[in-house]
Amino acid sequence: MLIGRRKRSASLKDSFNLIKGEIESVEKILADQMHAFDPGVAPYVAYVCETEGKRIRPALTFLAGGAICDLNDKHIKLGAILELIHIASLVHDDIIDGAADRRNVPTANAKWGEGLAVLLGDALFSHAMTLSTSFDDLFLSRRISEAARDVCQGEILQTQRRFDLTMTKKDYFKVIEMKTGALFGAATGLSAYISGANETDVTALTQLGLDLGTAYQIYDDCLDMVGTEKQFGKTLGTDLEKGKLTLPLLYLLEETSEDKRKKLQEHILNEEPLDLPLIVGTEEYEAAIKYSLDYALSLITKCIETANALPNKNYSAALCSVCEYIEGLFLDLKEKEL
Repeated sequence: MLIGRRKRSASLKDSFNLIKGEIESVEKILADQMHAFDPGVAPYVAYVCETEGKRIRPALTFLAGGAICDLNDKHIKLGAILELIHIASLVHDDIIDGAADRRNVPTANAKWGEGLAVLLGDALFSHAMTLSTSFDDLFLSRRISEAARDVCQGEILQTQRRFDLTMTKKDYFKVIEMKTGALFGAATGLSAYISGANETDVTALTQLGLDLGTAYQIYDDCLDMVGTEKQFGKTLGTDLEKGKLTLPLLYLLEETSEDKRKKLQEHILNEEPLDLPLIVGTEEYEAAIKYSLDYALSLITKCIETANALPNKNYSAALCSVCEYIEGLFLDLKEKEL
């Protein structure tokens, strides 16, 4: 069932007003990281760290932590480390996908080649792990490292299962929970832990992050099938070309006619770009996009319910606003397509 549109902020920036100072602190930390590297490496680090992003993971860190109690320097450090891990993962993602642009600027691999970009991503991952050891709590350092490991494992599993017709929706959800959900869950769960939340609230906020990260990845997967590069400022269509079996495509393979299924499978088995004109506009295609968007919207509804129950209502309301903003992206896409 289609979830009704809620009133939402005009942009993520509006939703982040409460944590503007903390986000600025993260930006400063990221900019300062170039000084931790050799002068010959620093410009590469600066290039990828200074590329403008939404900073959703740090924002979730501050909103989840603030919804429990006052924020402190540990929250800011956690937000910066998680964002650095995310940046490293994007560098590697762009190599794997052969992406030329991200946020309307050339990717590291397009600018300097795949070899250097691989090493740059490695350097960023290892530097984030170094920063995580500065916490005086081994549990935090271990959980951050586990989240980084899950991100890498998710990417490996996704790459391993490309062009694999035996992949199921269950397999897909496992991959994206690791690839995308892990950092969202770390942001909300570990921030709650830093804030001194009880075990129940830490578990609930960790699940909020996992659900929101899963939904966010589904949005990205749908965008790859229906968006345009001019609209969204990054290379699109790569999932289909690279054989990634995303949720809408898995649904399509299950529900389309036998003739079209065979044609789609033929493209996949031959490791050829899928023929979008074959499916776009068909009843099955529309149903696949609708199914995927509705599933993600149901996850976001759970996230909003969890956020609404948190004690500090200012931060709780702001966290709801972020969830509602992402919900709005889905509803906009749904209205555009369906």
